[in-house]
Amino acid sequence: MAGTEEKFLSRWSRRKRQAAKPASPAPAPAAAPMPARPPESLPAPESLTFESDFQSFLHDKVEESVKRAALKKLFADPRFNVMDGLDVYIDDYSKDDPIPEAMLAQLEHSRATLAGGQPPQEAAAGEAAAAGETALPGTETEAPIPPPEKKDDGDPEQNA
Repeated sequence: MAGTEEKFLSRWSRRKRQAAKPASPAPAPAAAPMPARPPESLPAPESLTFESDFQSFLHDKVEESVKRAALKKLFADPRFNVMDGLDVYIDDYSKDDPIPEAMLAQLEHSRATLAGGQPPQEAAAGEAAAAGETALPGTETEAPIPPPEKKDDGDPEQNA
């Protein structure tokens, strides 16, 4: 058993050393790519169309103003001015969007139900009727919501 382990380890060591050696003494130098030269004469940016070749304008040696003029001409095409329909946040959210009257009535009813009392409009109408007055619409005062009642457990620390 010990002999098989030595054979395995010596074979693994030999293969590891062979893999570390370079396959050839000197690798052949890779041919350096020739830098692309911009054409000597570029067409005028005003004469370009959408189908024109804009690649020659994107070279590093092209003057920045000429490059910008060519790209401006390219992106002025109406094909780049199409809404994709995925812009969900383009609406003007600074505009007031009034809450419908039915929803306001439901909110008032819910608030009154949760507070345990009458809705403020009914309370104001009831008070005005008791005083012999008629309440004008929109002039009701909003009744304050009473705070929740505290239970007296007999514990002076909690009742303080």
